[in-house]
Amino acid sequence: MPELPEVEALADFLREHATGAVIGRVDVAALSVLKTFDPPITALSGRDVTGAARFGKHLGLDCDGLWLITHLSRAGWMRWQDNPSSTPPKPGKGPLALRVHFFTPEGLTPAFDLTEAGTKKRLAVWVVKDPSDVPGIARLGPDAMVATESEFAEVLAGTTARIKNALVDQSLLAGIGNAYSDEILHTAKLSPFANSSRLTAEQITTLYGTMRSVLTDAIARSVGQDAARLKGEKRSGMRVHARTGLPCPVCGDVVREVWFAERSFQYCATCQTGGKPLADRRMSRLLK
Repeated sequence: MPELPEVEALADFLREHATGAVIGRVDVAALSVLKTFDPPITALSGRDVTGAARFGKHLGLDCDGLWLITHLSRAGWMRWQDNPSSTPPKPGKGPLALRVHFFTPEGLTPAFDLTEAGTKKRLAVWVVKDPSDVPGIARLGPDAMVATESEFAEVLAGTTARIKNALVDQSLLAGIGNAYSDEILHTAKLSPFANSSRLTAEQITTLYGTMRSVLTDAIARSVGQDAARLKGEKRSGMRVHARTGLPCPVCGDVVREVWFAERSFQYCATCQTGGKPLADRRMSRLLK
C-alpha cells in the first residue's frame, strides 16, 4: 500500500507534470471506484489543474475549485502516460480503473491511469468541492509529518492500543501504514506489542524522532522518482518489513513475522523484544 512518502512523491509528481494543464476526457473503466456522483466525474473536463496535495494517504488533484481525490488502498497505483491510447478503455478489462487525459500548455496530451491489481477492488475515487467532504479525510488525525512531539505524546496517551496498531490508525495519526510502522518501531527498538499509553517520556521522544527521520528519509528517496519506480524505491529502503527470514541489518538475527487479520508485520526479536519471539496467531492455530 502506498503510504505517506509515496503519496507525497506522487503529489509532487503531479504538481510538476499536471499543474497548468487542462483536463480533457475522463475515462471510467470501473464504476465501482466512484464514491460520489454530485458533482459528476464529467464536471472535471475543461478545468485547469491548479495543484496537487496529500491528505494522509489520500492523493488529491486540485482542478480549479473541484478536487479529484483518490485512495489507492492496498493494490492501487498511479501510472503516468506521455502517449496514452485515444480509444476509451473497455469497462472491466484489466487493472485500469480510471484514466484522466490532459492538454498541456506545450500542446502535449498525456494522461494518468489509476490501476488496481488483484481481485479485491478497494481503490476509491471522489469528486468533491472540499477535501474534507471525503469521509476518510474528515476522520484523519494529525499528519505524521506535521504533528509536534507534544501532539504525538497526547495521541499515544489517549489510547491503550498496541503501538503497532496506534501508528497505523489513521484517526490517531495520518499517513503511516504497515510498512513504515515496522521500520519506525525497528529503528526505535520498540516492541510492536508495547502499550501506547505506557511508553515512558524517553521512549516517546525516541519514537517521535525516529518516526520523523524514517519518513523524512523515505520522502527524500521518493520525491523526484518516476512514478513507475516508486514501489521499487520503497522496497529497497526497508530493513525489516517484508524481509521475513532474512538477517536483521543491525544485529544479524533473523527477521520474524506475525500474522493478524489479512496482514502481517515483521520485527527483530533481538533489537525490539529482548530476544523473545512474539506470539503469532497463525502458528498458535496450527499448533492446536
